[in-house]
Amino acid sequence: MNSEEKANLRQKAQIMDADAISRALVRISHEIVEKNSGTEGIILVGIHRRGVPLAERLARQIERIEGTEVPCGNLDITLYRDDLTLRHDRPLVQGTYVPIDITSRTVILVDDVLFTGRTIRAAMDALMDFGRPGAIQVVALVDRGHRELPIRADFVGKNVPTSRQEVVEVAVREIDGFEEVVIMERIGGEASNGGVEE
Repeated sequence: MNSEEKANLRQKAQIMDADAISRALVRISHEIVEKNSGTEGIILVGIHRRGVPLAERLARQIERIEGTEVPCGNLDITLYRDDLTLRHDRPLVQGTYVPIDITSRTVILVDDVLFTGRTIRAAMDALMDFGRPGAIQVVALVDRGHRELPIRADFVGKNVPTSRQEVVEVAVREIDGFEEVVIMERIGGEASNGGVEE
């Protein structure tokens, strides 16, 4: 989101503070372990930007629960997006790190906000360059609805019904220096989709 788009937003409501984010991640960690009957064969992959620190936190929390280290990587999906030319003249590529072969493993994609489903679709395309996973699961800190593709989250921190005039912004301490999830409201006009989440 550019500075002009940000100037056309005002905060409507805070929906999660730092404590709520932390509690959601602890709960999701337990759900991941339960759904997968432990940690055997799983890898967490955070989607740039804010999905990366969330994935790293989930990996640490799962290690505390199970006593085993879970591989954790990160994925830049910029060049896999179907709306790349609508978003940027010169896209900023941030790099990808997948520490192990994902073939036949359960890859758990982690993102901050699930909206249209296009980010997750692009992430699945990007993953195929690294092998053929046995399964892909999706973690979203916030699911705000309005899906354009048949994609759903397996693990959700909070479901938040929103209108298309609203934007969900997630701040994490590793990137922003503070933590919260807020709903921002557009000041007049139609919602553009050049915003924060997909």
